[in-house]
Amino acid sequence: MLRENQTTVTEFLLLGFPAVHNFKILLFLVFLLLYIFTLAGNFLIIALVSTSHQLHTPMYFFLSHLSLSDILMTTDIVPNMLYVIMAEGGVISLVGCITQYFIFSVSVGAECFLLTVMSYDRYLAICNPLRYSAIMDFKLCCQMIFWCWFSAFVASLCMAIMVSSFQLCNPNVIDHFLCDITPLLEHSCSNRLIVDTVLSFLGIPCVILPFIFIIATYVCISLTILRISSTTGRQKAFSTCSSHLAVVCTYYGTLFAKYVVPSKGQSLNVKKITSLLYTVATPFLNPIIYTLRNKEIQAALWKCISIRVQTYFE
Repeated sequence: MLRENQTTVTEFLLLGFPAVHNFKILLFLVFLLLYIFTLAGNFLIIALVSTSHQLHTPMYFFLSHLSLSDILMTTDIVPNMLYVIMAEGGVISLVGCITQYFIFSVSVGAECFLLTVMSYDRYLAICNPLRYSAIMDFKLCCQMIFWCWFSAFVASLCMAIMVSSFQLCNPNVIDHFLCDITPLLEHSCSNRLIVDTVLSFLGIPCVILPFIFIIATYVCISLTILRISSTTGRQKAFSTCSSHLAVVCTYYGTLFAKYVVPSKGQSLNVKKITSLLYTVATPFLNPIIYTLRNKEIQAALWKCISIRVQTYFE
């Protein structure tokens, strides 16, 4: 029995949602629709930012990359999850499992960094408006975007390489719908101390420090808004950052619920629900939040629709 447990794992069986197999068709349709609307909403934002001249500003440039990160995350997770739901469990190779974790980790890290630079953009726009255009030029925006993606890529690659170097042992069953770092390490026959240490170390610059920076910028933004004498001016200033603040709250709220709140004593179903919140729900909600709460995006959307309708009838 000991020898069998030490057999090297080359593939995993993802169980998905065994508690709701009787409703797998309904579950499949719900997640399929969410995936379609997520792709449509985020691609719409990217298209509007690319084609509408009034959206050629740093804030919307960062927003288009945030949408790209959401597309990357959902496309990495949801299609395979749909297969697992319909098949009542699905086999994924070790290489495929680590690749899924790597892409997922890149998108999570990139989103944390992108939300951080977006908060800095809002800080400059509200707290230092006279120098905003001089500081936040196109060159700086491109540099920020590069470092967001590059930093997330390097940090994720380090973790993927470390996990792939570990010997993983039987049983090769993961009671989840994705290959996350925790279930992978639970199947490790090697010493987890190094990986746990590196994971905690990378979590500080990738998640904790960006969150602290965002909190600090919004403290400064709030103080600046409170010093505005007119009510209309305060409302206008707050409206420019309300969508970003709403996305930060939903994203970090679900992320902390998954990785910061102690998981001991939580059922597997609770862990899966928290994972669904930031892998499926958050990418779906982000374009809705920006569309419903942003008049410039709404104006660009209606202008695009009116041009298409006018062209169609001519």
